[in-house]
Amino acid sequence: MAWRSREGWHAAASRRIVCVDILKTVTAFTFAHSITLALAALGILSLPSRAVESVIAGSVVFAAIANLCSTRLQWRWQIVFGFGLVHGFGFASVLRDLGLPAQALSVALCSFNVGVELGQLALVGLFLPVYYVRKSRFYRHVVYQTGSAAIAVIALGWFIERAVAVDLPVW
Repeated sequence: MAWRSREGWHAAASRRIVCVDILKTVTAFTFAHSITLALAALGILSLPSRAVESVIAGSVVFAAIANLCSTRLQWRWQIVFGFGLVHGFGFASVLRDLGLPAQALSVALCSFNVGVELGQLALVGLFLPVYYVRKSRFYRHVVYQTGSAAIAVIALGWFIERAVAVDLPVW
C-alpha cells in the first residue's frame, strides 16, 4: 500500500496497516460479489451483460489510475464494495454459461464462490512479499507505477471494446 501526497510517495508505516487494509478491501469485495452472484444466479436480479462487463473493466481502470494519482483513499473498501456488487453479476454469467441443472445450482453457487475466494486469497498471498520491498525505488517506479499504468491501458482497451462493442487490434 502506497500513496502520493505533495511531499511525494509514501509507503505504509507497518505490516499491520497493510494487512488491515487488505482484509477490509478483500472482505468488502467478497461480501459484495457474493450478494449479487447469488441474486443473479438464482434469477432474482439481472443486468445487461454489456453494461456489467463495461463497469468491470472500468473498475480495473479506476483502481489502476487511483494507484497512480490518488491521495490516500479513505473510502477504499466502500468503493471496492460497490465494484464487487457489479463483479458478482459477471461471476454469475460465467456460472450460468456452464449450463448447470437447476437442482445443482445451490451446490454450484457455493462451490464457485469458494473457488473465487481461494483464487483471490492466492493472489493476495502471492503479492504479500512485496511488503518487504515497498520502500525501494524499484518498487515505486517499476512495480507500482509502471505496473499500474500497464494495467490501466489494458483495462481501458477492454472497457472500450465492451462499452462500444468494437474489437480493438491485438496488442
